[in-house]
Amino acid sequence: MNKNVLVTGGAGYIGSHACKALKIAGYTPVTYDNLVTGWQDAVKFGPFEQGELTDRARLDEVFATYQPIAVMHFAALSQVGEAMHQPGRYWHNNVAGSLALIEAAVAAECLDFVFSSTCATYGDQDNVVLDENTAQYPTNSYGASKRAIEDILRDFESAHGLRKVIFRYFNVAGADPDAEVGEFHQPETHLIPLMLQAIAGKRDKLTVFGTDYPTPDGTCIRDYVHVCDLVDAHVLGLEWLKDGKGSRVFNLGTGHGFSVREVIDHSRSVTNRDVPHDVGPRRAGDCTKLVSGSMRAETELGWTPTRSKLHTMIADAWRWQQTGHYDK
Repeated sequence: MNKNVLVTGGAGYIGSHACKALKIAGYTPVTYDNLVTGWQDAVKFGPFEQGELTDRARLDEVFATYQPIAVMHFAALSQVGEAMHQPGRYWHNNVAGSLALIEAAVAAECLDFVFSSTCATYGDQDNVVLDENTAQYPTNSYGASKRAIEDILRDFESAHGLRKVIFRYFNVAGADPDAEVGEFHQPETHLIPLMLQAIAGKRDKLTVFGTDYPTPDGTCIRDYVHVCDLVDAHVLGLEWLKDGKGSRVFNLGTGHGFSVREVIDHSRSVTNRDVPHDVGPRRAGDCTKLVSGSMRAETELGWTPTRSKLHTMIADAWRWQQTGHYDK
């Protein structure tokens, strides 16, 4: 029985963890990646096909070869700072690429689609409980491009019967506890790996962007979810579609936020090392607080995050970083 799942961005941080989760669940993940931000060394759990999302002919070829039963779409540019200064790059890569992928999937009659969206579609809405019905006011082209893809998926559902599960998730952290795959970007922009690199002496110091936010310690607050918990939800989302339950949107977060300073304090506790850091100005596009207020994924999907404690996420990321994988 064909259990191929096309995983775009499967050589990246979240996509590679998703491929492992799919393999464990009995599926065959087929990675489609251009290796601009991903790593071929991370493709360990199924076939690899290199290509661009905007290359419709290449996509058609891959769909014909593997005849996947579903698409799990992670491939996207995702740096908020870059998105503020290069919006065209984000609209072209994220939106035009996703449109080509969606059209290719429909043409191949592959109508089950799991999409990696983001809480950045909500924008900066302080003191608002962020659930799936919250109005979306993205403040940068990254969040805006993801919202646009959600709209495209809805249109293709109406016109072509596409079935979708959309996950809007918060800050992803941690790494595979077995250290087979993990987080590694060039350049790195995420707080926890940047902090651990500073601790390990791989960079001079961490910069804390802004200490004058209206939060208890003046630094931004984010809701962190372990990458393994996150991809478990994606497998549940795939099975939700296979069970014929219809299209749905789910937030993925813990409902509890940590400030940048709190993350630094936890990292000091996990590693028993100081965190070299200084303070810089706020970054354009950064929201004050992003925390999920939804239990829908737990109550409807049966998703139970088991590793999304800050100490565990930092410890798993620290273990991964010490392996030196991809660090060449």
